[in-house]
Amino acid sequence: MDELLIRLLDAEGKVKRWPKKKAEKDAVLHYIHEKIEKNKIYTEKEINEIILRWHSFNDYALIRRMLYDNFLLERTPDGRQYWIEDKRGDAKV
Repeated sequence: MDELLIRLLDAEGKVKRWPKKKAEKDAVLHYIHEKIEKNKIYTEKEINEIILRWHSFNDYALIRRMLYDNFLLERTPDGRQYWIEDKRGDAKV
């Protein structure tokens, strides 16, 4: 596991705080991104629940927005459906 990330996790593997440094933010986003199953469509509520499971500072909207803004999470224009784009090109969503 990334050294940057280890310092940000509690004993349960949850992110303790939103970091200030870009490298740490990227580590957190990739950590949570790994928890979201590829090739599956989620509702906003389901994505929020996954994010809530993996952080303890209670700002799932920030993380969801950052995942989307950093091209780690896709969504429909109305925000009702979310998914991870399979970059290999063999997935159909």
